[in-house]
Parts: sequence; C-alpha cells; structure tokens
Amino acid sequence: MRTGAPEVPATGVWAEVVGQPDAVGTLHAAADAARRQVRGEQVPPGAMTHAWLFTGPPGSGRSIAARAFAAALECEDLATPGCGQCTACRTVLHGTHADVKLVVPEGLSISVAEMRALVQAAARRPSTGQWRVVLIEDSDRLTEGAANALLKAVEEPPPRTVFLLCAPSDHPEDVSVTIRSRCRVLQLRTPLSRAIADVLRERDDIEPQLAEWAAEVCGGHIGRARRLATDELARERRESVLRIPLGLQRFADVFTAASGLVKLAETEAVTANEDRNESEREELKTAMGAGGTGKGTASATRGANAALKELEKRQKSRATRSQRDALDLALVDLAGFYRDVLVTRTGSQAVLNHPDFARASAKAAAEWTSESTLRRLEAVLECRTALTQNVKPLIAVEAMLATLFTG
Repeated sequence: MRTGAPEVPATGVWAEVVGQPDAVGTLHAAADAARRQVRGEQVPPGAMTHAWLFTGPPGSGRSIAARAFAAALECEDLATPGCGQCTACRTVLHGTHADVKLVVPEGLSISVAEMRALVQAAARRPSTGQWRVVLIEDSDRLTEGAANALLKAVEEPPPRTVFLLCAPSDHPEDVSVTIRSRCRVLQLRTPLSRAIADVLRERDDIEPQLAEWAAEVCGGHIGRARRLATDELARERRESVLRIPLGLQRFADVFTAASGLVKLAETEAVTANEDRNESEREELKTAMGAGGTGKGTASATRGANAALKELEKRQKSRATRSQRDALDLALVDLAGFYRDVLVTRTGSQAVLNHPDFARASAKAAAEWTSESTLRRLEAVLECRTALTQNVKPLIAVEAMLATLFTG
C-alpha cells in the first residue's frame, strides 16, 4: 500500500519496524502532526486520529509498529518524534511508561471486565507525557462484551487519548465493523527475506549464512527468524514437523505422529512459561506474607491461598494459549510444505516456503496427485480452524493426520 508519505530513515524507535517504509512514513507524519496539535498549531484534517488499527500477517510487526508509534507520540526530543534515546521512548518500548497502557492477552480472550477497567483508565488525562495511549495487541481476542465496552470509548474518546489496536486483518471475524469504521487502518506487509536477513546480521550479529537461511524459511515472520537463528531446539522442532508428511508409512503412524506433535506443543508451552510461572508464584507468596507468624497469620494464609488459585487459573489459560500457538505454528509449516508440493508439481518458479526441504517436496510431488495434495492441504487448514473452536488438540490433529495419510 503506497501512502505517499516521505520515507523515514530506519533509526530511533523505527529501527525495529522492518520492511515497512510506507507504514513508518505514515506513522512518523502522524506523530509530527500530533506534536503540532498539542502545541495548538493547525494540522491538516486526518493527519492525526484518535484510533488506529494495525493489520498484517503474522510476523509483519504489527505490535512493534504500534509500540514505535506510541513512543514517537510520547518522545521528548524537540527535533523529530521517535528519537529512541530519551526517557519517554525507552520506557514506552520497555512497557513501563506511565501514560502508555499495553494490553497483551495471555489467555484465549480479553474479558469485558478487563476492558471496562482499561476504558476507565484511558479517560484520565496524561500524567507525564503528551498523550495517554492504549495499545491492545491481538485485539481479535476481544469478547463481544469487551468489544462493546471498547466501542463506547472509541466513539467518544477523551481529547488526549489514542487507541492502537493490532489484529491480523480488518475482517469482521477479527475486528467488528463498528470498531473498524472508527479507526484509521494501517496495513503492514510481509517483510522481504532480504530485509529480515539484514536485521539478523546487523542487529543480532547472526552469521550471514544462518541469517539468510532463517530469513528464507521463517515465512516472513521476523520473530521466528530470530528464534530459528538463535535456538537450536527451535530448528529441531521445525525439522521434526516437516518430516511428518513422508513419515506416514502405516496407519499406525498417524497416532504416533499426532501424539508426538501435541506433545511437542505442550513441551514448548511449558518451556516458555516455566520460569515465569515460578517467579510469579514466589512474588505472590512474598507479597501475601508467606512464612509470617503472629496475629492475623491465619487470615493472611487464606487470602494467599485464594490469590494463588486465581494465579494458577491465569497461568493455566496462558499455557493453553501457548500450546495452541505452538501447535498452530507447526500447522503453518505443514501447510507450507503441501504448498511447496503443489508449486513443484505445476513447475512454477515461485519461491518455496521450505527450500531446505525441496528434495522431500519433490519426492512427494512425484508420488501424489495435485488433487490429493490439495485434500491434504485442506485438512491442515481445517485442523487450524478446529483448534480455534476448542476441539481437543489430540482429536483435531489425529483427524488431520488420517487425511494426510490417505490423501
């Protein structure tokens, strides 16, 4: 999408917004207009608006762009918004700025109670910065009640409050039409592999060959490219998933592979949350006076036990989401493999999703028909849908793998 905004150098807070020059130009211009608006100057209509919707495919950097914009709005540098060096920029990017509320859903949804509390906080005037910013990552996880609560605030926003919503698309399944109609939509694109490789080499000091490989196989997802380049276990998990299509030699392999795939996702979820869960438990116990003696100890202990149960409930919800995210990532890899098989069968010169598995996709292309390959691809996509509808992971994966086996 060409916005006509001038290209902004990838410095300051914009340095992490990879491969999105048009979006950066638009956001930089809006931040500059917001600064002039605060000073009482006249700005062109629509140059700055109170609600934004950042859309784009996974890995395009929706939340990163939104955080960079929030930092630019609060930036203390008098020359240009988004210096990346001032206290405001640093605290926004680290999630500790007093006037920037980050909503990062750890469970499967954002509740109406959480959104009502957020709307109340958003109504207050900024305390230290120029704007009060509410940034909601994964706004597609809003429940219907939460979306209605947010709508009221977006319809009649406080004069110095900005809402930044992030979602995969502006489709009604992701964001309600009423909310979308009140937002300025900024669509991000999938970054080119060249831009991702440059970031890995220059900012993460990744060896050039590994950086190029990770950029090629990450599907345009910057975060995953970084993880593949730095985490050997992540590379091993990806390989084990991509070995599944040609590894289904007997029907019994369906159940073995399904169990292994679900277990892989569970292990990844535990690994991702284990240290954090323990830290949260210890912090809560300390805050509730664990180990104390004397008068009032019994009531404090009861209160601590209730708080621990609530914490365990939140941690369980977070683990469920982490497991589904890990499983969904594996399904995306599988879908990419079957797409590569179709590309190979048709003789297309399109770039493969998994060039390092080109031999395997070529072997499958020689053995399968295009129709059976499409049926397999559809089974993977149907499994992704089933998981969003709370079908038990093992059942959904077994049903998918049965189709992958029979074609």
